[in-house]
Amino acid sequence: MLKLILFVGVGSAVGGVARFLIGRWVHASWPSAFPLGTFLINILGCFLIAVIYGWSIKGYLSDETRLMLTTGFCGGFTTFSTFAIENIDLIRSGHVGQALAYTFASVILGIGAAMIGMNLTGH
Repeated sequence: MLKLILFVGVGSAVGGVARFLIGRWVHASWPSAFPLGTFLINILGCFLIAVIYGWSIKGYLSDETRLMLTTGFCGGFTTFSTFAIENIDLIRSGHVGQALAYTFASVILGIGAAMIGMNLTGH
């Protein structure tokens, strides 16, 4: 178990640093009020986790490598990628209604929770 925790921790650290560096680079290269860096990171993370997921299903990756790249790297890079793959799993397993509920509830409640948090801190 400790070995898996270390794999996830290393992947998460690398993913978090990658998110930071790419976000700063995008903002410096294309300054805008639109959060382009976060947007691009989320889309790239969705692509990466899907590729990793596909390789994992085909048996190309060990459990340790899969965890390091998905839960670790993609989780540190963006949790939006996990959100996307979970929705795909729900849709593919015939739970389209649950996928739609998960999507809308996550977006609406997430933004609402952030607004409440900002209001509580006076912002």
